[in-house]
Amino acid sequence: MDDTIVAMATAKGEAGIHIIRLSGLKAGTIIEDCFKPQNKERWLTRENYTLNLGVFHDEGKVLDQVLVGRMLTPYSYTGEDVFEINCHGGPFVAQRILQACIRHGANLAEPGEFSKRAFLNGKLDLVQAEAVIDLISSRTETSANLALAQLGGGLSDTIIKLREEILEILAFIEASIDFPEDDVENLDRETLESKIDKAFVDTKNLLDGSKTGKILREGLLTVIVGRPNVGKSSLLNSLLHEERAIVTDIPGTTRDIIRESVSVGGILLQLMDTAGICETEDFVERLGIERTWNALKTAELILLVVQANIPLTEDEYHILKTYAAKVIVIVNKIDLMDDDYHIEKLNQKGSWIPFSVIQHKGFQELEVEIRNRVFQGEAVLESDPLLSNVRQISSLEHCYTALSQALLSIQNGLPWDILSIDIREALQYVSEITGHNVQETLLDDIFSRFCIGK
Repeated sequence: MDDTIVAMATAKGEAGIHIIRLSGLKAGTIIEDCFKPQNKERWLTRENYTLNLGVFHDEGKVLDQVLVGRMLTPYSYTGEDVFEINCHGGPFVAQRILQACIRHGANLAEPGEFSKRAFLNGKLDLVQAEAVIDLISSRTETSANLALAQLGGGLSDTIIKLREEILEILAFIEASIDFPEDDVENLDRETLESKIDKAFVDTKNLLDGSKTGKILREGLLTVIVGRPNVGKSSLLNSLLHEERAIVTDIPGTTRDIIRESVSVGGILLQLMDTAGICETEDFVERLGIERTWNALKTAELILLVVQANIPLTEDEYHILKTYAAKVIVIVNKIDLMDDDYHIEKLNQKGSWIPFSVIQHKGFQELEVEIRNRVFQGEAVLESDPLLSNVRQISSLEHCYTALSQALLSIQNGLPWDILSIDIREALQYVSEITGHNVQETLLDDIFSRFCIGK
């Protein structure tokens, strides 16, 4: 990291301002060469965390009037000297300043290179670094709050505490192996099993919360299904607050799957509106219905729309029986009913919500039901340490397996050195989460998913 890097920190195109970020050993020299402050006396104080007005020039030519933010090592995002050049938002202006920095010794930054330097300089761990990209890509308030909580270090503290528990277990085991007759704290098998079991339970609790965390981060794959003309597309349009799907009185209007995303109660739903399930001779409609059945297999949530004043079909009963755990029944068109007998008759098990898209009834109940399913009826705070990243979850699952094997080993009376293999494996996987033990190739893969300038 001896080189100095530069990149646009704002999106390309016209805007009010653009920001060019500069970080590294030569960052200060480049700024001194190219920036002429309006208040030279204030600039020479080298006061940290300041914005300084002036002009940016190159080869005797003024490129723009700018504000330069100064953040000196070690009190910066990357841990290096960082300067942020705020220029006018024309793409040509920003490009000229960027090229001037490169001519004076900077290299164009790779995607995520600023955040990678922050990690390598101890400003962030891997959990926090990955929270940065989650925050940038968050599409709901809930997912943004989850990413902010992870960036603040709450999840990292929990993982580090678990890692310390496993380290302590390994230290006791190795002390018993290396110095069996010396004055080392004697850890009997019962006490050791208790310590391993605690780490095992702590790991399980984190994994239990990861399902919720993953949903908050990525959303729920949600399929809207039902017979033709039951109100599926009307439901989609109402959730989206726009006329996304064509709605007519003609059955079979939707022939293919329509995909959209919407936040319901702070939960991102990856919606799929499907062709109405029915018997048909139309070849194209049959293809759409086949795709509907396939979509149900991969769905995480199914909104089965039925009509309140019409009995269920065999296909609707089949969906209820086959996918009961992930079905919410939308009993639509209650505005057409004389009484609620049919709903009472249907309301035997599962989640049945009386609904009227036209009268906008049932939407609040649907929101509550979705949140209850995601949070499993518990009052989960957005600041709670929830795993949400696939890489982190995979590593913790391996740690869980290793601790499970360690418990089995100690219960079977296996020797300490065999037991230490399982604990070492658990330690390796939990260390991968925060970056205490991580390969360079994995780091490259993680940070390559960042945008340039972050």
